[in-house]
Amino acid sequence: MTIDKRFNIAAYLGRPFNRDTVKVTADYDGNLTIVEWNEPEAQPTQEQLDNLEAEANALETLEQVYLNRKKEYPSIEECVHAILDDDLENLQILRQAVKNKFPKENA
Repeated sequence: MTIDKRFNIAAYLGRPFNRDTVKVTADYDGNLTIVEWNEPEAQPTQEQLDNLEAEANALETLEQVYLNRKKEYPSIEECVHAILDDDLENLQILRQAVKNKFPKENA
């Protein structure tokens, strides 16, 4: 079950959405209410969103992979030094180690 129900909306749209075009409120149980819908697609019903739970779970898991990778990737400063020191091979090794640690295939 997705924790963040906004992933259900992204699954419905087939893409990430801008929080300026779709505004939601959530109660303490995580139930969303769409308060403003400014997307070209028709506003989904709660049933439509609930039926996208598997797709929403996959999107949420993939988002977590990206967040985990971002935390461990070499910093911009490290990348600049690698470029200036002509050490791109080592930089790629570091990046691949992070990708191996947090693979997309498990998402």
